[in-house]
Amino acid sequence: MLEPQRGPAMEGWIARWYDRNAARRAEYFRAVAAQIAARTKPGARVLEVAPGPGYLAIELAKPGALDVAGLDISRSFVRIAQRNAARAGVSVDFQHGDAAHMPFPDASFDVLVCTAAFKNFSDPKGALDEFHRVLRPGGEASIHDLRKEASLAEIDAEVRHMGLSALSAVMTRWIFRHLLLRNAYARAAVERLAARSRFERWQLGEAGIGFELRLHKGAPASG
Repeated sequence: MLEPQRGPAMEGWIARWYDRNAARRAEYFRAVAAQIAARTKPGARVLEVAPGPGYLAIELAKPGALDVAGLDISRSFVRIAQRNAARAGVSVDFQHGDAAHMPFPDASFDVLVCTAAFKNFSDPKGALDEFHRVLRPGGEASIHDLRKEASLAEIDAEVRHMGLSALSAVMTRWIFRHLLLRNAYARAAVERLAARSRFERWQLGEAGIGFELRLHKGAPASG
């Protein structure tokens, strides 16, 4: 049974609205994809958890050097992401499913990425355990999300740089302030979750209004 998310249900019209606005952030998705690709070997299997309309997964798949999949709890997003990948002419295996109960065998992926969605997971510890399970030994999970400590002024500045229409900017600012920031994790809470996880090593960094948590699964013991 799929677990409900803590944030708004991203189905129907809200998923379509999100897709239209996410499409304007191509530069951001290209930058994140470049960072991930730079530390990932060609031929690696990459999973994006909660890819939404799929733009980051599509950027990762564009060079053709990585085998990319995506898993989202929103059926609307799965359909939209599949459509966007087809339009971009790339192959990404987008599937419907829950981050805390993934439909993948153990040790299926070399890299896992989750952007702007972790704060909405109803079972974050279960999701981290699943991230660890589906990663191969030596694999890395990278979680990017909003910082609880981000100020309203910092959020307003971020929205101004998104290039949105006036109406979308007003709606996005409201969503950040009243929905996303409410669910966001403070640094201490992220550290507690990482420490309780099965991952052997982790690092937490901050950038702008967000954080990046990198978690590393230990390599197999040499015989």
